[in-house]
Amino acid sequence: MAELKYRRILLKLGGEALAGEGGFGINPRRAEEVAQKVIRVLNMGVQVAIVIGGGNLWRGKEDGLDHGMERVTADHMGMLATVMNALALQDALERHGIPTRVMTGIEVRAVAEPYIQRRAVRHLEKGRVVIFGAGTGNPYFTTDTAASLRAMEIDAEVLIKATKVDAVYDSDPKLNANARRFERLTYIDALNMRVGVMDSTAMAMCMDNDLPICVVDLWQEGSLEQVVAGEAVGTLISA
Repeated sequence: MAELKYRRILLKLGGEALAGEGGFGINPRRAEEVAQKVIRVLNMGVQVAIVIGGGNLWRGKEDGLDHGMERVTADHMGMLATVMNALALQDALERHGIPTRVMTGIEVRAVAEPYIQRRAVRHLEKGRVVIFGAGTGNPYFTTDTAASLRAMEIDAEVLIKATKVDAVYDSDPKLNANARRFERLTYIDALNMRVGVMDSTAMAMCMDNDLPICVVDLWQEGSLEQVVAGEAVGTLISA
């Protein structure tokens, strides 16, 4: 077993990680692929908590706000979308025998536990994967902010932002062949550059509480294992 740098992690996924064709809906095969990646990290002896977005099912701005919907209503719909994704990922994990709990910031007791910090920590200590749905339970906060908050509440040692880009760049590498790739950034640099990998509220929370953020490509083979082993992969944002 590899030497571990991080033994408790918060994995932040976008809803697109589970998306079907065109970036919409839930594709069970994609859920299965994500589950396999989580299981490999879990088998290294790492405690894993997950926050997943809901953009594959509902995009508040495009689907709601741009058409006159009230912001609070749009945000609550987005929270419910993340619960659906959390349940899909839970199902994929449990089909492999991995005990998993979904905990939500708004009460949907028929399908998930309400979020209680001590209970979440206890689940992790027992080797269960914990998936946090419904964001913070409050409108006007993104799932990035929810990830930062939950990571600090459970004393995670790192927040892994797993995307479809292999690192942070100073511009879109798909549009600019000369885009500069960063292996390390300070929180201040990331905030000043508006790098776009996390919103400023989430970034500031991590900075204030000295929680490192590692930005990696979820689909790059072994990227999550490399992070927890302390190997150089993606971009590390820290003090």
